Amino acid sequence: MLYSIIQIVLFQTLFLLVYDLFLRRETFFNYNRIYLLLTSVFSIVLPFVKLPELRKVTTQETVIRLPEVFIGEVSNIDTNPFVIEQINEVTNTNPQLPVWQIVLYIGVVLAALVFIVKIAKLYFVKSNNPKRWKGNILIVNLLKSSAAFSFFNTVFLGDKIPSSERNTIYEHELVHVKEKHSVDLLFFEVLRILFWFSPLVYMYQSRVKELHEFIADAKAVKQHGKSNYYQSLLHQILDTNTLSFTNTFFKKSLIKKRIIMLQKSKSSQKSLFKYALLLPVIFAMLVYTSTEVKAQEKSDAKTEMNQELTDEELLEIYYNEILKMEEEGGDFMEISDYVGISEKNINRYIEPREDYLKFKAFLRYIADKSIKRKSEQGELTDYDEEMRKKITEGPHKSYADYVEWKKTDEAKERWMSSTRGNTLRLVVNDMANKTQEEQKRFDDLMKQLETDSYYKKLIVTDGKTTLVIDSPLLTEEDKVEVVEVPFSAVDEAPSHKDCENLMSKEEKKQCFSEFVNTHVKKHFNTNVEKNTELQKKRIFARFLIDTDGNVTRIQARAASKVLEEEAMRVLSLLPQFIPGRQKDKAVAVAFSLPIVLTQK
Repeated sequence: MLYSIIQIVLFQTLFLLVYDLFLRRETFFNYNRIYLLLTSVFSIVLPFVKLPELRKVTTQETVIRLPEVFIGEVSNIDTNPFVIEQINEVTNTNPQLPVWQIVLYIGVVLAALVFIVKIAKLYFVKSNNPKRWKGNILIVNLLKSSAAFSFFNTVFLGDKIPSSERNTIYEHELVHVKEKHSVDLLFFEVLRILFWFSPLVYMYQSRVKELHEFIADAKAVKQHGKSNYYQSLLHQILDTNTLSFTNTFFKKSLIKKRIIMLQKSKSSQKSLFKYALLLPVIFAMLVYTSTEVKAQEKSDAKTEMNQELTDEELLEIYYNEILKMEEEGGDFMEISDYVGISEKNINRYIEPREDYLKFKAFLRYIADKSIKRKSEQGELTDYDEEMRKKITEGPHKSYADYVEWKKTDEAKERWMSSTRGNTLRLVVNDMANKTQEEQKRFDDLMKQLETDSYYKKLIVTDGKTTLVIDSPLLTEEDKVEVVEVPFSAVDEAPSHKDCENLMSKEEKKQCFSEFVNTHVKKHFNTNVEKNTELQKKRIFARFLIDTDGNVTRIQARAASKVLEEEAMRVLSLLPQFIPGRQKDKAVAVAFSLPIVLTQK
């Protein structure tokens, strides 16, 4: 939210800069009015517009984590650590808003109160002065005043205004009424409430009020002549109405500008090309908001490292990071943002491994915090301990088990029965080849989407590809968006020639894993590890099988340089494989391989 607010203020600054430098001195008053109104809306909308066509696409490799290779005698090694299943409600902890949000909301309330006071003041003035109707215009005669202003179809005229100038001023205010200038000013009053902290909104309103006077002057002067009109502007030293949402005839700071603009020659048609400057500015903003390059390099490096860690190791890292955030003063909302609660993508049927484990670490943090608080207050019960155990153990032993559970009918029905976010959901086995029953269910949901205004979208997924349909018109391709195609869902993973005749993907994957496992055990020189003092040594290896099936880009990381070199040597002896394929094209696929050496 804070990032979006900063973007809005930045865009308002850029739009106003273009206006002040290139457009403000032109006599295209109505065009300038449209520019200010549109750009004030654009500045709010653009931060939330992300066009896929402009999004920076960064190539990412598929990294498949192979099972650990154990060299030596293995005993009591836990290769399937426990993780917690995601649950929606685990605690009654009350979230606390960050201080900046509290200040923001207090400011909005105060700004709204100020606006209400202004309206009340205007109503008081209107009620306590004589008035009369002239057609559909209500004229309020301000007693003992020389002010003149208008608000919607009401014109306020001071009784001290000379009768010789009264008609000229009335015609001027009548232009404001007919052009509906009050609508513009009320719009900016709303923006002033929502963005009370931004001086740019006040500047926008000031520029618009200035334009309103120029527009009214340009039309009124045609009826009364420039000489008489100048005299009306210069003759008065008057009471000035200060309400920001009314159009005031006499405002001393504007009189000089109005006279200068009246004397100015009409801008040439060539100057209209200046409005074309808006196009590159908007395009640049769209590129900025649509390009997702935020910390991409760091993210890629972290993803690679995370794939080399077990679920238990990664869960511990996330848990410690949450504790560190709390120690550094992070509040509940900031920690929630870190684990992705406020951004949880309801379009996803299967959570990515990192998001899954992050949320599990968060649940553990909440459970531990609740236990600690109740223990300190002497309110801890056996039920609390039981709930903590239930949360920390969960129904699934590992992320792999969670993924397997997601393939069950129970998991599918549970996900499809949720209508959170005004959303209909459907899980199918294969997006490209729906069964008759799946197609019928899809058609029924589409019909429901067309007829029931409550539902805003339909999500269809097979766990690999997800379609979000925001419109009931299936024929409009732009209404259907491919949201997520995980790279881990390679159509055909690389395999060895000995595995080629196997039928299923799982069999080929198992065969490939066993081949690599056997190869490493057979060729690894266990004598190199005798010089190290660790009882158990872990090596994180990584290699790429390119589009020709060759093993390239071999890397290894270990506590000992000797172990790294030996792992790289062994992997370099791997034969040529059958390359992986995605959409009938050969693709490069990366693998990570943990190697554990144990001494007898």
